[in-house]
Amino acid sequence: MSEVEILKKENEKLRRENELLRKEKENLKKGMLNKVKEGKIVSRVPFGYQVFENKIVKAPNYQVVENIFLDFQNNEASLNSLSKKYGFSLNGLKKILRNFTYLGKVKFDGEIHNGNHEPIVSSTLFNHVQDKLERLGIKK
Repeated sequence: MSEVEILKKENEKLRRENELLRKEKENLKKGMLNKVKEGKIVSRVPFGYQVFENKIVKAPNYQVVENIFLDFQNNEASLNSLSKKYGFSLNGLKKILRNFTYLGKVKFDGEIHNGNHEPIVSSTLFNHVQDKLERLGIKK
């Protein structure tokens, strides 16, 4: 068998493996989307929540999340000072302030779905914070 024929066989084998991986990825994404449509979170449970008896519930520290939103909304404190106050990195704090989970929602693949967990912040507070982040030009 020539070197070209060997390379062709290897190439074909890699193509088949790639196709199997693509199908596997599609199936995984479909499964995750089905979970999201049921209101379940498909990633790590965010700060302020915990899993209890296979359900996502508020953790004992959930009020810290509400305090972060309120502090950001009601004060002129910088994100940097708030991140230090609450012990988060700057990016960690931004993720909290932008996370739809705290509204009782689940975001997946660019779409937002209703979750089956209790919200920590009101939609009014969440929207005010989003507006302020936008006004200040704070990106993700």
